[in-house]
Amino acid sequence: MTSLTLLLLTALEVQVQLPKDRATQPLDGRLMILFSTDAAAEPRFQINDSPKTQIVFGSDIDGLRPGQTHTVSAEAYGYPIQRLDSIKPGEYYVQALLDIYETFQRADGHVLKLPTDRGEGRQWNRAPGNLYSKPVKLTVKPGQSIQLQLTERIAPIQPPADTTYIKHWRIQSDRLTKFWGKPVYLGANILVPHGFDSHPNARYPLMLYHGHFPADFSGFRPEPPDDNLKPDYSDRFKLAGYNRIVQQEAHAFYKKWTSANFPRFLAVEIQHANQFYDDSYAVNSANLGPYGDAIMYELLPAIEAKFRGIGQGWARFTYGGSTGGWEALAAQIFYPTEFNGAFGACPDPIDFRAHSTINIYEDKNAYFTQGTHRQVERPGKRDYLGHVSATIQTMNQMELALGSKTRSGQQFDIWEAVYSPVGADGYPKRLWDKVTGDIDPEVAKYWRDNFDLRHILQRDWNKLEPSLKGKLHIYCGDMDNFYLNNAVYLMEDFLKTTNYGGEVKYGDRAEHCWNGDPNQPNAISRLRYHTMYLDKILKRIEANHPAGADLTSWRH
Repeated sequence: MTSLTLLLLTALEVQVQLPKDRATQPLDGRLMILFSTDAAAEPRFQINDSPKTQIVFGSDIDGLRPGQTHTVSAEAYGYPIQRLDSIKPGEYYVQALLDIYETFQRADGHVLKLPTDRGEGRQWNRAPGNLYSKPVKLTVKPGQSIQLQLTERIAPIQPPADTTYIKHWRIQSDRLTKFWGKPVYLGANILVPHGFDSHPNARYPLMLYHGHFPADFSGFRPEPPDDNLKPDYSDRFKLAGYNRIVQQEAHAFYKKWTSANFPRFLAVEIQHANQFYDDSYAVNSANLGPYGDAIMYELLPAIEAKFRGIGQGWARFTYGGSTGGWEALAAQIFYPTEFNGAFGACPDPIDFRAHSTINIYEDKNAYFTQGTHRQVERPGKRDYLGHVSATIQTMNQMELALGSKTRSGQQFDIWEAVYSPVGADGYPKRLWDKVTGDIDPEVAKYWRDNFDLRHILQRDWNKLEPSLKGKLHIYCGDMDNFYLNNAVYLMEDFLKTTNYGGEVKYGDRAEHCWNGDPNQPNAISRLRYHTMYLDKILKRIEANHPAGADLTSWRH
C-alpha cells in the first residue's frame, strides 16, 4: 500500500512527502486537497459546477520519488476559492486524493503523462488505484498545520457478467494501440434480440447508442421493480421515488423487447473511455487518436461477426443524447454510407458559432461579453426559467483546479482534446487561455475545418447530400440547460436551404436531454431511448435498402 504524508502549513502551502517505506517507484499525477462543510458525502464526491460545490485545490506531481517532499504553495489553483490562504476559518472535512498518471510514448513522438481509464469511465474520484485519505473533521484556522495520510486505495472494478440478453465484448484496437504505444481496448455492452439462440440463421440490424461511459447495458431489467426499494428524490426532475420509476421503465423495456412481433435488433452501447474523458467522441482526433476508424472498422465489424449483425450501412442506425447526440450526428456525417439514420438529441454544440454561449470565431474572450466600458460574464448553465447556476468562467475554473494541460476529465477539456491540434508540448493546444478566457483564432479555425458539423455540412453539401438525405434527425429543448439549442437553430437555418429530408424539432421549455417525445417529460423520455426511434428506423429500412436485402430473418 503506497502512502503519502501531507502537511498543511498555515493554510498557505501543503507539503507532500512520499515516505521511503511506502512506495517503490516515483509517482506522477494530480494531487487534490479537498475541503467540505457538508457531511453528506466524502469531499471527493462533492466537487461540481453547482452553487453547492465544495472546495478543491490541485497541484501537479511529477516524478515524486520515495522520501521526497512536494510542496503545494498558496498559489496552487483552486475552485471555487482560487487560493489556499483565502479559505475562511472554520470547521471542514478535509481529504486528499492523488489522481495517478501514466507515461505514454505516442506514435507522433510526444511523451505525455496522463490519467487513464481503469474501468470506471475516467473519473478522478473513482478511478481504481488512485490514493486518498479518510476524511477528517478539523477546525481550520490561520497558522495551523494539518497532517493527512493517503492510506486508502480505490479498489478494482469487477466487470459485469453476461446474461441471457446482455453480452459484453472487448477487443484490442490495432489502430489505437499503435497511436498510444500501449494496448488500447474498446468494449461494448450488447443487448441481443429475444430468440437470438433459437434462430441461429437470423442476422440483425444494429442500433448503436452513443453516450457517456456505460458500465453495463442501461435501462433493461428482466425482474419486476423491487417492492422494498426505498424511494429517493430526484432534485434534477423534482420527483419523489425516481429510482422506482427507473426500475419500472427498465422492466417495461424488457417486456417490450421480449414481446411477440417486436422487431429484433442488436442494441449496442460502446465503451471508449480514454486518457481525457469517459468517451472519445467517436471521431479521429490529433490528440486522442483514430477512435472513429477504430470503432467503425474494428469494433463494429467484430460485434457484427460475433452476434450475427447484417453488417451493411442500410442496416445500421445511431442515436444518443448530449455527448451521444453529437457523436450520433458526427458518425453519420463522417461515415455517411455506414449508417442509415442518425437521431441526435440535445447534441453538444454542432455549430461553433454557438459553442454554448460563445461564438469562437467572432468573440475575443470566452468568459466575457466585452464592451468599451464594461464586460458581462457569459452564462454556462441555467434552468428552464433562465436562472443561471454556473458561468463559462466558473466551469473552466473547476477544470483547471482538477487538471492542467487539458487533463481534468471534464467537459470543456474533452472538447479541447478532441477538436484541437497538438500543441508544441504534445498536449492539446488551448482554444482559449484557461485563466483569462482569451480565444486563439488559429485554434478556432482548426476546430471549424475539422469538427464544426454545420460548417462541414455546408462546405461539403454537394458531395454529402446523396448519402445523407433523410438521415439527419435532431431534437432539442428550447431551454436546454447548456444553451445547446442555440447551435441547433443555426444548423436548422442551413438545413432549411437544402432538401435534407430529415427533421429538427424542439421541446417547449424543455431542459437538457429532451429527445423528441412531445408527450412525456425528460424524466421519462430519457429512459426510452432504445425504443423511441424504432418506428422511424423501420420506415428507413423499408424505404432505403438494396435489392435482395434480408428484411425477414430478423422479424421472427
